[in-house]
Amino acid sequence: MGAEPEKVLRTFLDEHGRLTSMPAKAGKRRVLLEHIVAAFEPGVKMTEREVDAVLRAFYEPDWVSLRRYLIDTGLMARADGLYWRTGGYVEV
Repeated sequence: MGAEPEKVLRTFLDEHGRLTSMPAKAGKRRVLLEHIVAAFEPGVKMTEREVDAVLRAFYEPDWVSLRRYLIDTGLMARADGLYWRTGGYVEV
């Protein structure tokens, strides 16, 4: 992947786990998105409002772009006004 996950998370998350900024490089952005998508239960369908509430906790300035990144990277899917997690690491 190229980007070391722990270093990326230390660089772009504050002490409360909130994003300080969105990285420009796709590899680093992917590390952050996979970290964020772990806040969603795989396969559980949620409304946009519910998704936004979770994403605001990570990045209040622009949670809408964060949601779009999750969809565009295939970590979340959307249909009929509902969203659900479709990717990312899952502990077994």
